[in-house]
Amino acid sequence: MGVAKRTRKFATVKRMIGKRDERRKGEAEKKLELEAQKKKEAAVREIPQMPSSMFWEHNTALVPPYQVLVDTNFLSRTVGGKLPLMETAMDCLYASVNIIITSCVMAELEKLGPKYRLALMIARDERWTRLTCDHKGTYADDCIVERIQKHRIYIVATNDRDLKRRIRKVPGVPIMSVAKGKYLIERLPGAPKT
Repeated sequence: MGVAKRTRKFATVKRMIGKRDERRKGEAEKKLELEAQKKKEAAVREIPQMPSSMFWEHNTALVPPYQVLVDTNFLSRTVGGKLPLMETAMDCLYASVNIIITSCVMAELEKLGPKYRLALMIARDERWTRLTCDHKGTYADDCIVERIQKHRIYIVATNDRDLKRRIRKVPGVPIMSVAKGKYLIERLPGAPKT
């Protein structure tokens, strides 16, 4: 027995619908509508309303006595640098200062344990204003960012890199930090450059 010869069929080709065929018009129209809708959605953006105290990038609501929101690591770095909180803040800002500590910061200090007991003792001082938080959880960074977005009357005292990065996205909020045995301020108009 021999092998049967197979002949190739050259004329048989799958029939395809051409690009300009009438039957494809519906697909093209749908595609154009989707693209137009995407462009329309991309063009409409929600821009948050800026407070009336913001004049360009300068916040006119920041006036002495300054309201300073203190973070956990700022307190610990202050203790590590053996700096008096109120006096050093007044020397940095050349004005009177109200130190504000939220209940989230207090809870975070209490959770950190005996290593941070000196910072906790400083935070419990009666001279500082205590703000109670009405949200769930005790994550101080979220609490501080939420508070400064609502009211731009605070200077945030922190040494946390991530929190600083988040605060820099909110215009008109100065940041105070501890470095080289003193407090430094950034983004405060008219502040001395150090």
